[in-house]
Amino acid sequence: MYNWLKKVLYIAFAIGIIAVCVNMFLGPHHIAAGGITGLGIILEEWFAIDRSIVVLVANALILVVTYIFLGREVFFNTVIGATLLPIFIGIVPHVTLINDTMLSMVIGSVLFGIAVIILYKNNATSGGTTIPPLILKKYFNLNTAIGLFIIDGIVVVSSLFIFSVEAFFYAIFSIFITSVTMSYIESGLNKKKMVYIISEMNDVIRKDILEKVDRGVTIVPVIGAYKQKEMNMLMVALNSRNYQQLLTIIDKYDKQAFVITSTVSDVHGQGFTYSSGSI
Repeated sequence: MYNWLKKVLYIAFAIGIIAVCVNMFLGPHHIAAGGITGLGIILEEWFAIDRSIVVLVANALILVVTYIFLGREVFFNTVIGATLLPIFIGIVPHVTLINDTMLSMVIGSVLFGIAVIILYKNNATSGGTTIPPLILKKYFNLNTAIGLFIIDGIVVVSSLFIFSVEAFFYAIFSIFITSVTMSYIESGLNKKKMVYIISEMNDVIRKDILEKVDRGVTIVPVIGAYKQKEMNMLMVALNSRNYQQLLTIIDKYDKQAFVITSTVSDVHGQGFTYSSGSI
């Protein structure tokens, strides 16, 4: 029950952010950046129908389609967000917080991306255009990214006939910023360094890494292709802030050491995803 309530709170928080983005940052400047909320902005301008009503009706239909074509599990993961979204859009006031269209679009798009990531982390969505791509994937094996691009593209192109050309391009730019934000949060905020070290001084280097950097070290037996000489390679995963400290240790003992460093988006295991000393 505690975990379920925690999940609902996270979903509600994310849906609240989306509502703020739509009503205070994107909507006031007629930026219909795809999705069911973008459709709501368009139909509100075209037929004077409140966008919360549009989202409510559309999400109700989406939930029925979800249950029929995708089953109960996806339905229950969708129902909370899909139900809360029209409520929050109806509650959050339609206020123009920032008069500058570009700045308002950028802030709204970044916040929108953060909200969607929170939903994804909790295996939830806000309904709308995130569901049809899953159906197209299941029955026609169409890539979900392509399906989402097509459906959101239809919404964005529709805005061209209702709003200005500038609003159309702002909508495209908004989708791009949201995508970049989501990508960066998923990988960029948790980047680690993977370092491979081959040196005649591996024993002392390994000891200092364990004691001073407080990171685990894996010893990998390798054979040099040129001299066919057997040796050990050290493999170390560490946070970026510890990387310079590691290089200092290597240079201290062997300035000719062969070092390969790669950036990885995530590391799971002892010392990273659960506590074991300093990280």
